[in-house]
Amino acid sequence: MEKKSLTANLVEGLNKEITSQDRYRASLHFLDWIGCAFIGSVSGTGKVFYDFSISSMKGNAAILNGELCPPEVASFVNGSLGNIFEMDDIHRTSILHPGPVIIPAALAAAQEYSSNSETFLNSIICGYEAMIRLGESIGKEHYKFFHNTATCGSFGSGIAVGKVLNLNDEQLINVLGNCGSVIGGLWQMRNEDVMTKQFHNANAARTGFTTAILAKNGLTGPKFILEGPQGVYAAIGKDGDPQKIISDNYPNWKIFDTSFKPWAACRHAHPVIDATLNLKKKISPADINNVKIKTYKDAIKFCDRVSPKNVIDAKFSLQHVFATTLIDGPPSISSFDEKNYKRGDIDSLRKKINLVVSQKIEESYPEHYGAELEIDLYSGDKLKVFQKDALGDPGNPITERDVIKKFITLMNAANIKSLRIDDIINCVLGLSNGGELGKLERLLVQK
Repeated sequence: MEKKSLTANLVEGLNKEITSQDRYRASLHFLDWIGCAFIGSVSGTGKVFYDFSISSMKGNAAILNGELCPPEVASFVNGSLGNIFEMDDIHRTSILHPGPVIIPAALAAAQEYSSNSETFLNSIICGYEAMIRLGESIGKEHYKFFHNTATCGSFGSGIAVGKVLNLNDEQLINVLGNCGSVIGGLWQMRNEDVMTKQFHNANAARTGFTTAILAKNGLTGPKFILEGPQGVYAAIGKDGDPQKIISDNYPNWKIFDTSFKPWAACRHAHPVIDATLNLKKKISPADINNVKIKTYKDAIKFCDRVSPKNVIDAKFSLQHVFATTLIDGPPSISSFDEKNYKRGDIDSLRKKINLVVSQKIEESYPEHYGAELEIDLYSGDKLKVFQKDALGDPGNPITERDVIKKFITLMNAANIKSLRIDDIINCVLGLSNGGELGKLERLLVQK
């Protein structure tokens, strides 16, 4: 008897019960992604991807704030939009963003094949599960060079689309095999002012969609793509733990362990924002002699930019998020605009900041995204603030009301009318109670 592959075990685990409570959680992530994608749709990066869709023939799938087009195009374009403003959901221990990759592919498939809301929400839950489990198992070394959302994303989008298509287990194994055979996504783009991160997400969404359709048509894929001698772990996950993809003691679906992001910056910068908000009322920027930010290595590796040169730099700068938060309060989307990161008062405060790796915080990462601030004042006094978990993580959650408030803020920033916003909220949050997915289509396309 042939040994059961890791992909076979993973697919088998996706057959457990999904409740209405699980589906409601999925609807919250769907709503969160819509808000992130709509604000992304009015950006310069969003326009690049929209222009790609213009030459496409008409179809049944909606490009958010755009037109109807073929589903593979919709999965690609929508896949680019959710991360543009860095407010997409995140799973902290796998260090990846499921929503912007999985939901566009699942939505395109559901619209193309007229799926009901239960099937659609179930597909999101299963997609999150597959993507996150691979991310948790692939190892820390992988993240040094590879963008986890890109490498693991097609596993999630492929499973999600496969569930919409009602593929059997053997077909889903083929989906994973073919997704795994083409995974990639190098971090070099983070060292340059480019749009490649959005292309990574778009490609992962489209790859999952395409492999699922091909599996439905009979395309086979390698069963042992993960653990095989020339598979994923051997090539780009040498310090990974393959067993994590199939076994743990987590009682719920992994979507419940996925965080909502309250701030429009890299997630590694969020604990610094949260810690700064805790001391804002205690000091004035004029009181500060110097600042020491203690955190984990990845936060410093990705977010050490004392003098941001563009919006992306500002979003990936611990120095900037501290300065703009202390001076102006909770950061908004505009906190990272050129006008803001070039301000003299913010620049002056950024230059007083030193970044230091904390061994204590490093040891607890990625289970906890933490930061500690040490502030030396001109008076001679010292202040310390420790932030164990970033706001929005399971250890420091935000409420359903906060998720809805964030959605409204993003939609307002995208100049969407209030009545349309309310209709989308009611429609999306009603899906877990049997609401019709088809009614949402007219609300998503351009008006």
